[in-house]
Amino acid sequence: MTLVLDQRRPASRALALARKVNVAVIVFLVLYLAIGLLQPTYFEPAGLMNFLRRAAPLAILSAGQLFVLASGGFDLSVGSLITLTVIGGSMLTANDPSRTWWAIAALYGVGLAVGLINGAVVAFLKTPSIIATLGTLLSVNGAAMMWSGGAPRGYLPDNFRMFGRLVLHDVPIVKIFPIAIAVLAVCGALAYWGFHGAVFGRRILAVGDNPRAAELSGVRVRSVRIGVFVISALAAVTAGIMLGGFGGVSVDVGLGLELQSIAACVVGGVQLMGGRGSVTGAIAGALTLFALFTLLTLLGLPQPLKETAQGLILIAAVALGAWRRRRAV
Repeated sequence: MTLVLDQRRPASRALALARKVNVAVIVFLVLYLAIGLLQPTYFEPAGLMNFLRRAAPLAILSAGQLFVLASGGFDLSVGSLITLTVIGGSMLTANDPSRTWWAIAALYGVGLAVGLINGAVVAFLKTPSIIATLGTLLSVNGAAMMWSGGAPRGYLPDNFRMFGRLVLHDVPIVKIFPIAIAVLAVCGALAYWGFHGAVFGRRILAVGDNPRAAELSGVRVRSVRIGVFVISALAAVTAGIMLGGFGGVSVDVGLGLELQSIAACVVGGVQLMGGRGSVTGAIAGALTLFALFTLLTLLGLPQPLKETAQGLILIAAVALGAWRRRRAV
């Protein structure tokens, strides 16, 4: 009997270890392998660095979206806030590098205001977050269009764009090191600490799992709801600054990114109804989604097919999450 138990222990340990590995990580590795087979330069250190540089804004955005989703809400305003960040950056700096830093501070102030408004509407007016943030999406996008006159104007200074485009060369082992990866690492570490290391993260999961029970246990539900929307908005401003560095000024820069961030989180195992999620899963989901888009591009498939694939992934992930909840009951 003892011998049988000893033989089962390695298998049980292997199974427990496999359960700890997020499925999105495995899917990402498979997709990246397929990308590398089609384009071998992606297997080189420089190719990997460039891939992570381009995926960094979506990963940061998804990490911010995680906080809202885990609390049981949605933030549909992040895409329009990214557009406002890029357009606002060009308007505030007016091609003057000396204005960059106070312009960035002002943009974070705008993001803070948008997050507070979203959170207050949801927390105090009891408005469903999907409706509240949809209204914010339309309002912020309209403000960006009025500010720019409906067309891109001006340029972003080089010191504004460095967060997205600056690359350090002659770095040992990796050869090149984009600043965007350092920004992703810092944002990911802060998000991990806030969600997994701080009490605030446990409160988010409690609110997402059962708001009434969380309130009875002493959790300030309204403060938590406001806090998660502020974090999501600040993440959107950060992603907007990086995307402005990649491609310059565009009125379509944030189009569809709100849905991509939600899809990335769901792919990473975040539960849409709240109460479950991880920063590692959200970032892995973003990398997986970006790898899928890259693979489709390398295969020469059109943009509409990418959007179709994104929609199918979201539907399948939501259906899988609902099936898991039914089994858990």
